[in-house]
Amino acid sequence: MATKEALVCGAGGFIGGHLVKRLKSEGFWVRGVDIKFNEHAETLADDFVIGDLRDQQFVSKIIDHRFDEVYQLAADMGGAGYIFTGENDANVMHNSALINLNVLDACHKRDIKRVFYSSSACVYPVHNQLDPDNPNCTESSAYPANPDSEYGWEKLFSERLYLAYNRNHGMECRIARYHNIFGPEGSWEGGKEKAPAALCRKIAAAAPGGQIQVWGDGKQTRSFLFIDECIEGTVRLLRSDFEGPVNIGSEEMISINHLAQMISEISGKDIVIENIPGPEGVRGRNSDNRLIRQMLGWAPELPLHQGISKTYAWIDSQLKRKHNLPDSAGCVAT
Repeated sequence: MATKEALVCGAGGFIGGHLVKRLKSEGFWVRGVDIKFNEHAETLADDFVIGDLRDQQFVSKIIDHRFDEVYQLAADMGGAGYIFTGENDANVMHNSALINLNVLDACHKRDIKRVFYSSSACVYPVHNQLDPDNPNCTESSAYPANPDSEYGWEKLFSERLYLAYNRNHGMECRIARYHNIFGPEGSWEGGKEKAPAALCRKIAAAAPGGQIQVWGDGKQTRSFLFIDECIEGTVRLLRSDFEGPVNIGSEEMISINHLAQMISEISGKDIVIENIPGPEGVRGRNSDNRLIRQMLGWAPELPLHQGISKTYAWIDSQLKRKHNLPDSAGCVAT
């Protein structure tokens, strides 16, 4: 029996790197593609190609035969400090739209049927996410459309692009709306990191009894999904008969201040939280998992505390390695 082959676009990123590991563990031959290598882990891809997916000729070269599975995770994105300032809107829309147009059309021309597309909970309307205690993120609520950022508008456009190729070209693309994925081997500094990683870094760097700053009043709510469950949901969806869009996220909603308090407890430090003005996005967002349970017979279950504990330990070790400080065992990190 021939070895199955997969293509992971965005393999140098956080989710892509973990996805490559999963596919390799299943015996796939994997080609990874990104504009850069993963900064936090060595790739396990059999073939890792550095290049720009905005370049149509490059995309034609890397999609040079019929892959069994294609995962399109590549996008111009980041945390609140990157998405919600407005300063990166043109790049976010232009770059991500080009990537999707190029990858999807190349897959169609190679008669590749199964393409996974990672959309985002950022597609949901602002007016359904004003109450931090009762956000509405059912999949059907995305229309009438009113996303809170240009990032969300581009994701919504691209969802429609993939569904149009399903209808017009007989493809079998699958679409997931990710809700705040986190875990080890992701960005934890530099401005593109998400809230869990940013808070883990701030608390790891703080002295016991110290203070950290949190954007907004800290009452804004989110749910956060650990990377292992994100990958499980992603693979299950691509191999299913359901095209989506469907939420892949946790239903364990938490305020940002409470998340900071949880990390503080995990760290063993008594940290003071100072809320300051800053980009914060919608007031409330939480995954609604009724549809994924119905269509896939599965939904994420891992408690947030477990995932945050693993992530904090990893970021703490990265911070100590960077500054050549001793770890918890008294050894100098190398």
